[in-house]
Amino acid sequence: MSCPYFYPVEPDTSHTNARSALLPLGALWAGVCHATSELVPPAEASVRRLCQLGYARDNCPRFPNDAGADAVRFTIFRDDGQLLHLHYVLERDHHPYAHGSLEYQRGSARLVRAPQNEIVRRQAEAYITSYLRQKEQRAGSR
Repeated sequence: MSCPYFYPVEPDTSHTNARSALLPLGALWAGVCHATSELVPPAEASVRRLCQLGYARDNCPRFPNDAGADAVRFTIFRDDGQLLHLHYVLERDHHPYAHGSLEYQRGSARLVRAPQNEIVRRQAEAYITSYLRQKEQRAGSR
């Protein structure tokens, strides 16, 4: 579950290890905090603990008091080789707050059914990028 204000920009390969695949976005990502109007990279100490894992309410000084969701979760429920079908859930205090479905078309490498929220859309793209990279690595190791 990523923080709903974390905008992933690129995979952070400087801290990659086998456990990184278990992170909510499927890898450690460098990004920008959108919790305030000042868009800045989060502090190094916060990235993994708060930005990557969500539930930053009351733990991050940038997290808005009036925020609805405090975590975003993704899962792929079907991969038919051409389309990836995903679900996402926005959570608040470990409970569902909002949800939706997404579709990613491999041929065009884009979301064909995407959420309105730009940050959730970008997190979905990061999650898909990590998923496809891991799948490719597993296929290459066979």
